[in-house]
Amino acid sequence: MNDMDTNVLQGISTAFAIVAFLGVCAWAYSASKKKDFDEAAQLPFNDGFDNDVQSDDKNEADER
Repeated sequence: MNDMDTNVLQGISTAFAIVAFLGVCAWAYSASKKKDFDEAAQLPFNDGFDNDVQSDDKNEADER
């Protein structure tokens, strides 16, 4: 390839990367994804237990 072909290929690649980046930004900041991202943001604070369900140890203590 000569220099002209290489520069054209680099320009097309750069344009594609910019369009892809802007697409990801638009997707990430879209209002339809807000609920999903808010739920994902709370995952580190989740203790892994449902507050509505009592554990077996607590149920056994209540039966005694």
